[in-house]
Amino acid sequence: MNYRGPFRVRVDEKPMPEILHPRDAIVQVTRACICGSDLHLYHGMVPDTRVGSTFGHEFIGIVRELGSGVTNLKVGDRVLVPFNIACGECIFCVQGLYANCHESNTMSTAAGGIFGYSHLAGGYDGGQAEYVRVPYADVGPTVIPEGMDEEDALLLTDVLPTGYQAAEMGGIQKGDTVVVFGAGPVGIMAAKCAWLFGAERVIVIDHLEYRLDFVKNYANCEVYNFKSIEDPVLFIKHITNWLGADVCIDAVGSDACGNALQTITGKKLLLQAGAATALHWAINSVKKGGIVSVVGVYGPTDNLIPIGNVLNKGITIRANQTSVKRLLPKLMQHVQDGILSPKDIITHRFALEEIPDAYRIFSSKLDECIKPVIVL
Repeated sequence: MNYRGPFRVRVDEKPMPEILHPRDAIVQVTRACICGSDLHLYHGMVPDTRVGSTFGHEFIGIVRELGSGVTNLKVGDRVLVPFNIACGECIFCVQGLYANCHESNTMSTAAGGIFGYSHLAGGYDGGQAEYVRVPYADVGPTVIPEGMDEEDALLLTDVLPTGYQAAEMGGIQKGDTVVVFGAGPVGIMAAKCAWLFGAERVIVIDHLEYRLDFVKNYANCEVYNFKSIEDPVLFIKHITNWLGADVCIDAVGSDACGNALQTITGKKLLLQAGAATALHWAINSVKKGGIVSVVGVYGPTDNLIPIGNVLNKGITIRANQTSVKRLLPKLMQHVQDGILSPKDIITHRFALEEIPDAYRIFSSKLDECIKPVIVL
């Protein structure tokens, strides 16, 4: 996959990746996803997304070559590769903050390295390709357990951990009302995982009926279309005895719809880092003293958000990229025990040569596409 500019991707031949460091591996990709956050790149909303880049931070594959420093894997291993590129040794990795690795991304003091996510995230090529170089292969790649469906394993590279961490950061307590903004793959997983933490009521807000129908069935939650609601904030307060939700989760990020000013300034004129509509709604819908969990992607550097409401309501905001490696043992067990079945959200499968169509369909919300997978 080769990025040629906003709304333009194509399939090209690129040089075979090589081992550049003793801790590298070369992985032959067997499955890769297109993520909703890939659409931020595709739409030209992430700075320093360079022509010629290969996207793709959700992939699994087979180890084909190893650097001399990688001793925990062997050639031929089937591995899932977390989207975070983490050294495993810096002060942040030691704390389990693999998404904030201090060594994997010299381009930024904020985010760690991410596969296929612009030069702001380190400039690494991603996994929407036949082969990919995996740095710090002694840390990230995890052998897929015998008997685990490979598409379940694929969804463990980002989507399921991100949805789970969204619920975890919400500090959900038994009996809580949780509102999830966004019924994309991450929002669907956040809604599903909210029940695991003891939520009594889970509500999902979106504007696409097919996504709302999907999450209603998959996560057994209440759903509402914000296009049929005059004011989503007022509506949520109304259905929560005028207190607000205990926890609000922003699973949308910078591509949000629903507010003309945010859309014009954030998505059309690029005067802010995307449209912060969902974050506005989350801050204003949560109860006093409540928690807002943010996993929707926002780029640098600024957004128009009501920080005064955060202060005056005593809100806690928790946000981060997901530290996949920290969550893998628990989530792999949940999948093996049948508690979670992430592969069920996959609706479309494409060959690598069909990737321009895959991006078009996913971006334009055609054919009721929830989660597309590239099969190699």
